[in-house]
Formats: sequence, C-alpha cells, structure tokens
Amino acid sequence: MKRLPGALILLSAVSGGMLMFAFPGWNWQGAVWLWLFPLLAVLWPVKRPPSHIPGFKLGYVAGLAFFLPNLWWVRHSSRVMLGGARDGSWAGWGPELLGLGAVIGLAGYCALYFGLWAWFTARFARPDTITLTRDAWWPSTLHSLWCSFMAASAWVACEWLRSTTVFTGFGWNGLGVAFHRNVVLMQVADTVGVMGLSFLPVFVACTGWNVITRFIAAQRGEGTSRTRLDFTVALVLVLCCGGYGMLKLRHEPDTINILRVAMLQPNVAQADTFTGALAERTYERLRDFTRAYAGSHDLVIWPESALPVNIRDHFNQLPPGWHADYFNSLLGPDHALLTGTEIYEKTGTSHVSAVLMRGSFGTRQEHHKVHLVPFGEYLPLRHVWPFSMLRPLFPADFTAGGKTEPLRLDDNTSLIPLICFEDTVGRVARRFVRAEPQIITAISNDGWFIDSIETEMHLANAKFRAVELRRPMARCSNIGVTCFIDEYGRETTRLRDPDTGNTFIEGVLPGEVNARASHLTFYARHGDIVAFLLLGICVLTILFRWKGTRTCPA
Repeated sequence: MKRLPGALILLSAVSGGMLMFAFPGWNWQGAVWLWLFPLLAVLWPVKRPPSHIPGFKLGYVAGLAFFLPNLWWVRHSSRVMLGGARDGSWAGWGPELLGLGAVIGLAGYCALYFGLWAWFTARFARPDTITLTRDAWWPSTLHSLWCSFMAASAWVACEWLRSTTVFTGFGWNGLGVAFHRNVVLMQVADTVGVMGLSFLPVFVACTGWNVITRFIAAQRGEGTSRTRLDFTVALVLVLCCGGYGMLKLRHEPDTINILRVAMLQPNVAQADTFTGALAERTYERLRDFTRAYAGSHDLVIWPESALPVNIRDHFNQLPPGWHADYFNSLLGPDHALLTGTEIYEKTGTSHVSAVLMRGSFGTRQEHHKVHLVPFGEYLPLRHVWPFSMLRPLFPADFTAGGKTEPLRLDDNTSLIPLICFEDTVGRVARRFVRAEPQIITAISNDGWFIDSIETEMHLANAKFRAVELRRPMARCSNIGVTCFIDEYGRETTRLRDPDTGNTFIEGVLPGEVNARASHLTFYARHGDIVAFLLLGICVLTILFRWKGTRTCPA
C-alpha cells in the first residue's frame, strides 16, 4: 500500500479542521464556504492530475479531522454512566477510555462518508483540465457546472446515507446545519430539507475552484479560457435561495391561535438521576413550578425522563396510586401537562415515552418514541461479537413505538411529540404532520453530556424541523437549552441566567406559541426526495462510467 504524501494529508486535515469552525462553539459561517478548497486542491489538482488520486483516503483524513473535535462531547455519556461525572474532571480510567473509544468509533464511522464523497468526486466528477482551461467559454462553463453539480449531488447523497444507514444512521452537523443562524438561507429547507441545503456550499466551492484553476493556468501560459460565468451561476443560485428566504420571511403568519406554554427545566444531573438521591426534591420542584404556571397557561411541558419514577411505577417504588393523586392535584379541568417518562408493559417491553394529560391523570395519552438511539436506548447486534461485549452496560433494550399519531391538545390543535434526538431527524418528524394547527413539542435530556457544547449542537440541528414543517417548536430540556423557536427557525426566547447568560439552570420559561393552521410544505409531503434523487443520479453515474474515464464528460 502506497503511503500518502505528507502535503496531501496536511491539506486534507486542514479542510476538515476548518469545517469545525462552522458549527456551535465558533459559529463562523464563512468556514462552510471556504473549508473545501484545500481538499479540492488534492482531489482536483490544477496541473494535469495522475491517473489515480487516492480520493477515499484523503476524504477520510478530512472527515476524521472534522468529526474528532466536533464529536468530542460524545465521551461524556460513558463518563456519566460509569463514573458519575458532573463536569470535565477525571472520572477514572474505565469511563475515560470508553468515552474516548466512543468518540473515535463514531468519528471513524462518520468519516467514511467523507471518504466516499472524495472517492466519487476524484473519480467521476473531476474536471478535465484541457476542457476547463483551453476550450471556448461555453463548453468550459458547462463542463465546470456539470462537475460542480455532480460533486454537490454526491455530498448530499452521502449525507443522506450517513443519516439513514447503519443502526438508523447519525445525521448530525451536515453542511446545511452550519446555516442555523442564517435565517434567510435556511428557509429553503421547507422544500429540499436541511440535507438539500448542503448542496449550496459545495456547488459554490467547486465552481470557485474551477475559476481559480483557469486563472492559474492562464498565468502559466497553459490555458486560454478565462470565463467566470460558472461562478456567476453559482452566486445566482445563492441569491435565488436568499430571495426565496426573504419572500418567506415577509409573510408573517396571522396570530389567530395563540397558546400560552410554560416549560420546566429541572436541571437534575444524570448522576443524581441514577442514585435517586434528589427524587423527592424533584417531585416537589416540579409540583411547585407547575402550580405557579398551570392556571395561566394552556400547556405545561416537562422534559424527557422528568419523573424520577416511571409513570406506571413498574418496580413498585411508590405507594399505590401515588402518581394518580400527584397529577390530579396539579391538573384543573382545562389544564394540560406533557411529560417524558419510561413506560414498562406487562409483556416485558419498555418504551421511552411522552404522556399528555388534560384535566386528570385518567385522560392521559401515551406516545412511544419511534426512533431509538443505538448504544443509548438499545444495543445493536447484542448477540454478535464485539457488540456482545457491551451487554453488561446494556442489560435490556427499549422497544420502539409503531405509531406516529400526534397527541391531541384539544379538538383543534395537536402536538408533534419528538423525544430526545428525534428533533434532529427530519424524516421522523414529518410523519406526525397533519393539515391542522400543530406545535412541535421536543422534550430531551441532555444531562448525559453535562455542560458541553452538545446542547448547542443539538439545538442547531433541531431548528430545521420548524422550518421544514413550518410548525413552531417548544423545546424543553432537562439540562441545556430550553427555548421557543418559531416556524422560520428563529429562536425567540430561551431560559438563561439574566446576568451570566448561563443556560444550565433550574427554572421555568413561559411564552406564547402561534399554532395557526398551516399548509403542508413540500418537505412535509415528500421528505428527502431531493436527496434521494441526487443519490440516484450518482448511482447511475457510477454504473455507466465505472470502467470509463475518470473525469466528467467534456
């Protein structure tokens, strides 16, 4: 096996490392437009390239350079579970090593899709240097645009594969998520989804690199074409997306169905949840906060796993009927409360669930989470080595629910119940959409990752569900970021300390949500069809050109 030259490895690593700055922790949006240039320098070299470019290896290096720091927060789940960690201090060799292994394993898996993209881009989407730099402006422009289109299509296809394959996928922090603060550009997600939005920066970067290639070739006396029309087309595409977003933002919704919502953030450390040491205090605080707000609000929301004891008290930890008395004392005739809990069935199955009660405990509606987190809520391939070695850590699995019916708040309004990481999965959220007034109620427990950047990354990914479905979101977390998001993806208010801005606090966030009747967006009706079509184009390209030229058609 040939060793990669150090310069190629360095340029690839620089690309991946640069992309990291586009996401929470830095939120420098310029990085999403610029990060690809060093990698393109090795995949689409300015000089006539060799017959073989190790695209997969170079892309994999870039992927590792991005995902290793971007997913560093994953290590805390093992530190919390095995070492009872409350912060970043040392938790012991076992928890620390297992946490490091989780980061390396997940980053190594996600980097495969960077490698797959780079392999495709180097083999099937690479511009022909002669056509690009010496042909007339028209064939040069078309050639550049087609190669850029194929590279951008392949990127979207790889993001779709990453979000759907291998243990239900992991689609966090695609390129489109980097626009979570760009309220104008993110509006196009209601048509193409957040993965379709990832097409834009890749297409712009590739056409920009082709212009640079022509310029360098001309300076060397090796090229005659100097057209920049392809890059102009790319900029026009950006302007069209921006114009679409501005048109959407001009049409503010009518405020005809305002609901008053209060969300409770208990801020209970996961280590305390394990021991149950704060169970009595947690019940008291939930009761006190709810009583203070239930009378003046249409809906009170508690986060995922808010109850110290599962709502059916499967293990007989409380006196008989305790939960029924507890909730009946909180709920008046017109009071509604949504909480997260675990539900254990007599059949032996168990679920991560959301329960909505209105008026009394006996009226409760139960929804079971449909998209489980591998290595968190179930152990994939638990009887197959090496996964079987983890069975002591996961003695039992939760069972996914099979229904995607929204919860009924009243005769006119329903709730889209998203639990834990479900608010980062568009294809799951869209299954709850109905042509009626709806609110996305996202309940989560980010206590597994303590006070890390994970809470902000989770929020950045979740914002796009509001845009894709054109439904406002009330997002309630046990620890981290509890906030309201409007149907344009704008965070309207969040729970934070007024002096320090710290979001890791106990408290209540009251607010108003405009749950008006809204049409079904293209994305709500068709999902990731754009990403799927682009994947189909890439597959057909591979099939027809597997043994043919290694560049785009001239």
